[in-house]
Amino acid sequence: SVLLKHIIGLLSPDEGNILFKGQPFDEMKKGEWNKYRSKISYMFQNNALFDSLTVFENIALPLRQTTRLKKKRIEQKVMSRIEQMELSDAVRKYPSELSGGMQKRVALARALVTDPAIVLFDEPTTGQDPIRKKIILSLISHYRKQFGFTAVLISHEIPDVFFISDRILLLWEGKIAFHGTYEELTRLRNPLIDEFLQSLDGLRDELTGLLSKEIFRSRYALTLGPGSVYNKVTAVLFGVSVDQIAAIPGAQTAMEVLKILGAYINRDFVPLGGFSARHSRDRILTILPHTGLEDAGKLVHDIAQELQQKALPEINSAAAGGAMAGGCFEVSVTAGITEAGSADDIAQIMERADTKQKIIARYQCGKEVSSK
Repeated sequence: SVLLKHIIGLLSPDEGNILFKGQPFDEMKKGEWNKYRSKISYMFQNNALFDSLTVFENIALPLRQTTRLKKKRIEQKVMSRIEQMELSDAVRKYPSELSGGMQKRVALARALVTDPAIVLFDEPTTGQDPIRKKIILSLISHYRKQFGFTAVLISHEIPDVFFISDRILLLWEGKIAFHGTYEELTRLRNPLIDEFLQSLDGLRDELTGLLSKEIFRSRYALTLGPGSVYNKVTAVLFGVSVDQIAAIPGAQTAMEVLKILGAYINRDFVPLGGFSARHSRDRILTILPHTGLEDAGKLVHDIAQELQQKALPEINSAAAGGAMAGGCFEVSVTAGITEAGSADDIAQIMERADTKQKIIARYQCGKEVSSK
């Protein structure tokens, strides 16, 4: 949080420099500083919405305070963001009348209304339950791709934040211990990094209840490593179409599907010696050491039938009667089955299984689509 406040200029460093594109802040002229500040927006940890202002007024505030846009143009820009965030029914409401999730969307709409190149997120998932945490991270990732801004996100939600990050900067006792991708982080041999990764080993994925990626990697290495009795294993890659969902309600539905899918995988595959982990925001990889391709296909078919006939209709009913009512969305579950050998690394297995993906269950805007 302190780092973000320095980046946006709310705090000044006691020592050292902050540079933007190689230029130190303290050497910027007023015009250069104003140009830099116009590129950046900030989403506060507690949303920082004004209780006395409506949703429209909260979102319009940065435009009214920092630009010379005419009233009509401000209204157009604000309403555009309101529609994109699916807040049209809340335009005249006050923050106290909104759910926590809607308040987050209002805060995000306000952060994006100035069309920033960079948005700073200060622990956006603090105080949220596991499902809501994943929804917020999904929304940030979705809108980052839709609007093209760079997101700088401060979070203690490890390893969840890894699923939406292109690059990671690890702060350790006030210093930058690592800067790079998560894959580079896992390959780096450094005492500090090893200690950090070991601290993740006891964690299960909070949403799905599956293994952490680190424990999964260790299990995989033991299963197909030197001295192993296995030459080949079966791998199943499941996916949930989070990125194809057009509406906000769909994001929550996708998280519910991931949660249920994780429960089914644990229930059906663990007794057979299988082990699984979520390797990205919307993909789960399962390794089945004792199960052939044909039997794995039957297990996946059983899960598909249960998803299509029971889980998706139940989620749809909850959506229709709850906070997600009125939204139109699509969510589909895919699966790809392949063999893996001792020469294959996890990335190769996922790539191969990805080419075999088929839709096994789908729900689309009020109607079920039969699984294949």
